[in-house]
Amino acid sequence: MLEPSHNDELPPIPGKRYFTIGEVSELCAVKPHVLRYWEQEFPQLNPVKRRGNRRYYQREDVLMIRQIRGLLYEQGFTIGGARLRMTNGDTEDDSQQYKQLLRQMIAELEDVLVVLAN
Repeated sequence: MLEPSHNDELPPIPGKRYFTIGEVSELCAVKPHVLRYWEQEFPQLNPVKRRGNRRYYQREDVLMIRQIRGLLYEQGFTIGGARLRMTNGDTEDDSQQYKQLLRQMIAELEDVLVVLAN
């Protein structure tokens, strides 16, 4: 499978409440061990842990992982630089995340329209 080079090419996030680490790995094109490492490096990334220490990520977590992925893989930030950017926030990043969320919502609504049309 080719790894998408840009977050716009990542698959849409399904309308579920919780995602397993395997699902998030596929949605964000990041291996599970990298996700576990990022949990240690980015304090705001804190998935719910349930029975057997299994991780369950929410939609906000998936969006945050995509933002971290963009900073590291596409914009060339170091872990420390990305952590600082995520901690301090940035209106441009907020705008990008908002646009990503809008694109996601539009894609989900189009899927609903297809289902309703049938």
